[in-house]
Amino acid sequence: MSQRTLHTLFKPKSIAIIGASNTEKRAGNVVIKNLLAGGFSGPIMPVTPKYEAVMGVLAYPNIEALPLIPDLAIICTAAFRVPAIAETLAQFGCKVAIIMASGMADQNNEDGQSLLEETKQNAQRYGMRILGPNSLGMMLPNLGLNASLAHTSALPGKIAFVSQSAAICTTVLDWANNKGIGFSSFISLGDATDIDFDELLDYLGRDSRTSAILLYVDSINKKRHFLSAARAAARNKPILVIKSGRSFEGSNAAKLHTGGLTGNDAVYEAAFRRAGMLRVNDLIELFAAVETLAHSSPLLGERLAIVSNGGGPAVLALDQLILGGGKSTALDIDTLKQLDELLPSTWSKQNPVDIGGDSDAKRYTQTVKIMMDSGTADAILVLHSPSALGDSVEIASSLAEMISTHPKRNKVNVLTNWSGEDSAYLARKHFNKAGIPTYRTPEGAVGAFMHMVEYRRNQKLLQEVPESIPENIPTDVELARTLLTQAYDAGKRILETHESKDILSAYGLKTIDTYVAETPEDAVKIANTIGYPVAIKVQSPDIHHKSDVHGVMLNLSSQDEVCLAAKAIKTRVHDINPDAEIEGLIVQKMALTAGAQEIRVAVIDDPVFGPAILLGEGGSEWDPARDAVVALPPLNMTLARYMVIQALKTQKLKDRHLPLGLDMNALCVMLTQISHLIIDCPEIARLDLNPVLCAGENITLLDVNIQLHQVQIDNASRLAISPYPKELEQKTTLKNGRDVMLRPILPEDEPKHLIFDNSLSDEDRYKRYFGVRSKMTHEEMAVLTQIDYAREMAFIAIGKDENGEDLTLGAIRASIDPDNTEAEFAMAVRSDHQGQGLGRLLLEKLISYYRSNDTQVLTGFTMFENRSMANLAKSLGFTVTFDMEEHLIKMDMQLK
Repeated sequence: MSQRTLHTLFKPKSIAIIGASNTEKRAGNVVIKNLLAGGFSGPIMPVTPKYEAVMGVLAYPNIEALPLIPDLAIICTAAFRVPAIAETLAQFGCKVAIIMASGMADQNNEDGQSLLEETKQNAQRYGMRILGPNSLGMMLPNLGLNASLAHTSALPGKIAFVSQSAAICTTVLDWANNKGIGFSSFISLGDATDIDFDELLDYLGRDSRTSAILLYVDSINKKRHFLSAARAAARNKPILVIKSGRSFEGSNAAKLHTGGLTGNDAVYEAAFRRAGMLRVNDLIELFAAVETLAHSSPLLGERLAIVSNGGGPAVLALDQLILGGGKSTALDIDTLKQLDELLPSTWSKQNPVDIGGDSDAKRYTQTVKIMMDSGTADAILVLHSPSALGDSVEIASSLAEMISTHPKRNKVNVLTNWSGEDSAYLARKHFNKAGIPTYRTPEGAVGAFMHMVEYRRNQKLLQEVPESIPENIPTDVELARTLLTQAYDAGKRILETHESKDILSAYGLKTIDTYVAETPEDAVKIANTIGYPVAIKVQSPDIHHKSDVHGVMLNLSSQDEVCLAAKAIKTRVHDINPDAEIEGLIVQKMALTAGAQEIRVAVIDDPVFGPAILLGEGGSEWDPARDAVVALPPLNMTLARYMVIQALKTQKLKDRHLPLGLDMNALCVMLTQISHLIIDCPEIARLDLNPVLCAGENITLLDVNIQLHQVQIDNASRLAISPYPKELEQKTTLKNGRDVMLRPILPEDEPKHLIFDNSLSDEDRYKRYFGVRSKMTHEEMAVLTQIDYAREMAFIAIGKDENGEDLTLGAIRASIDPDNTEAEFAMAVRSDHQGQGLGRLLLEKLISYYRSNDTQVLTGFTMFENRSMANLAKSLGFTVTFDMEEHLIKMDMQLK
């Protein structure tokens, strides 16, 4: 992938239309009409042997006859012509082509190769990029570019829209034009065979003309690239996504639409949430969210005030707010006094502020002004129901004028709902023109507000400092890997509780004592030894769920009961599945469940995003999409806590307030340890812990089922999010004999990293930040410590202070461009630890890392005053140059 090529896509200076036509309704005719109507200022060059001119523009008989190399080509021909055209364009030097033909993956050439694959190979051979096929095209309204088959153009604006569906594109476009909402970019991905969501997110996330990004997703093909790009972009601007295929049938239809993989919708939901994106469920929600993003400032808080000329709509809005987890603001004494002086004695005396059905423009305007002045609300929702006593258009006009000129217009978000149709239409137009969000229903307005709240909460969550896992929990990776490898090599594909006990205990996870009996008589002997009551379960490689074959009997309290149960289980299993191989009978002492609660935890292998962790209540008819919350590993304590809170909030997990019951910290530790287990052990395909007994701080896995992969798995690519690279930890010694650990930075390092940053002398801070700067905020520290290891790297040097506590002595970091061509580094060493060789150790480690990462160039800048940094870089092989104009020293190293 190349961001440099995308610059050509987003800023083309010349365009060729291959297959341009004068025939109405042909793709080559619609595209050139749209290009000419859009007002694109560069050369527009029709290519067709049929006409001397198309729409009055001189045409060229073939690509080779073009007077210059086009930056962008739009291929409007039939599918069978596209491979040869793509090859000629690429050879000619064109950088990007949009392909509009559909069905190319289903048509083959003479050699049996699909037309799509042939086209892709032809383009890649010469470095040309492809948007599509099956693309509607794209629009860049700020450039006057409409290179699409759409029925109308997009208005200029600050929202980018990227869609895999052409029909959704035209629907959104029609609605936005009616609302007067514009776009910075409007892109139809089509089949996304080359240019995909990840590259566009990288570009749009950095695009100063784009303030928010909307995605319509059928399927994701490049999970890690997608999530890395989304996480980076979502730090700076809201990303809203609507995902089709929430049902099983819809998921299959989406697969047919784009040819992508079919994944679990609950896992998609977890991935979007983890990346900091907002998911909307349908086009109505999407439209409401677009309305808000187009016209609102970022929320500074979550308190909503409601002003209405009727009680019913206000109550509907309040219900929607509270049930959605929102916050209603309380009115302070001063605000109540001002409203008492303004409003009739019958007003509501609280929030929602019911100002009466006879309210006119003056009453509305003064009420909203008081609320904006008061500082009691972060957002105000103004509702209006049709009334013969107040002109709706006049009220809207007066309000729009007041809001637009109010000194707090960028600090208090104002949303409006003018209910009705004919009487409200012109009023809503006034708000659209003034850039004030307006909605058709109270519920829609509150829903849009809650999208803003959710985005704000997601960003705060992603910036939380995670709690460290208690150090007394063992993690013996080597033991677990050895046991799993032995099982894998022995052909064992399902491990039950007794077989996985040592693996799980290596990660601090406690299982119940389990024994295996070959005969009913052996089962009786075991029960007599461990004590009653006991449980007996069938052990068979042919049975994944014992309950399916009635292979479990509980609370057996005597020898006779054990013997009868053991015989009955064998009989029932063979009656249901005569071919099932019974390896033995599992005997367990019944756990004491009084005052405890049973839950279920599982790990599935999603075809799109890989391993995903599930948490819920369990049950025989367990459906992950319906009965569990989902999270992607790696988890830390903060992310695990968020997962438990989500489960409780959505009732997927019920706190039954039992005497022992659920303990938040213990649950989070268990989930985090399971995350470590899954990351460290790629042999594990699925994991089912059902039930898990929660007795306060004591959590026991009663029944365990681990399924191993049938073939060896590439561990580097199976996870959607890059985990902490523990293999990069390195112990070393400074010149003064002090032992230090060089390792990648962790989110948990934020408090100590802030201490380290504050420990730098004024001179060192000046050199590090190229000027005087204040102390780091929590938000800035979160960016520095919560990094995406797929996109950037930061190594820190950790030593011990006089009390044996960890102390950050130095740090070096570098971020890489999405093309993996150049990484730019910066470094700082604690002022009282300079001169001990720490800077050299850190820079050598960074060089080694990026060299192994196949990065091409490592660069850095420092100030003229920092000659010691320049000398260090030069001694390690950097080329050092001086920029006299900028007063900077540049350091370059070719790694390849």
